[in-house]
Amino acid sequence: MSADQPLVLVVEDEPAQREVLAYNLEAEGFAVSRAENGEEAMMLVDETAPDLIVLDWMMPNLSGIEVCRRLKTRSETRAIPIIMLSARSEEVDRVRGLETGADDYVIKPYSIVELMARVRSQLRRVRPAATGGQLEYEDIVLNAASHRVSRGENELKLGPTEFRLLSTFMEKPGRVFSREQLLDRVWGRDIYVDTRTVDVHIGRLRKALTQFGGSDPLRTVRGAGYALG
Repeated sequence: MSADQPLVLVVEDEPAQREVLAYNLEAEGFAVSRAENGEEAMMLVDETAPDLIVLDWMMPNLSGIEVCRRLKTRSETRAIPIIMLSARSEEVDRVRGLETGADDYVIKPYSIVELMARVRSQLRRVRPAATGGQLEYEDIVLNAASHRVSRGENELKLGPTEFRLLSTFMEKPGRVFSREQLLDRVWGRDIYVDTRTVDVHIGRLRKALTQFGGSDPLRTVRGAGYALG
C-alpha cells in the first residue's frame, strides 16, 4: 500500500456487498481494510486509524449506529468521516444516524457511482493533498496536483518524502504527529523504517522551507513529535 493512498475501512456483514464496495474503492485508488462486524471494526480502528469509514447500520451484536456513537465520542477517532449505509429510508432514521455523528447517510440500494462521489467529497475535506487539492499555511502553498511547493515568491525544491511530510503537516496545522504516526502516513503502514529516519527528513524539510529565509514553521514537541505551527 502506498503511503499516499487514503485508507478506507469498509464495515459490512454481507460478504458480497463488502467485496463489491472494496473492489470499487480500490478501483478508485484507495487502500481498503475490511470488517465483517462492529467488534472487528473497532479493533481495526484501534490498530490503524482509517481516513474514512463506510459503515453498515444493520449488523448483529454491535450495530453500525453504536460503532459510530463510540467512535465519535473518542477524541482520537472523532474526526474520522463516517458514511452510514442503511436500508432505513425514513427521515427519522436518517436524522438519528446524522445526530449520532455520521458525516453522510446513504440509503440502500445505492448507486456505486454516487457513493464513490460521496467518499471523494469526504476525503477532500480531511485529506485534500491525497485527492489533488491545494493547501495553504501562512506564506506556504502546496499544490498536490502539480507537486509544487512555494513560500512567498520562491518555489521550493523538495524531495518526495519531504513533500509528503509537508502535506501531512499542512492538512492538520497545529496537530502534533508522533514519529510513529508520521511513519505510517508518509512511508506507509507496511514499511519498516527506523523512527530516527523521521528526524533526518524533518531536518531536510526545515532546510528546504528556510532556504530563502523566513522562520522555521515546524515545531518540535519534546517526547511527543512534530507539528506545523
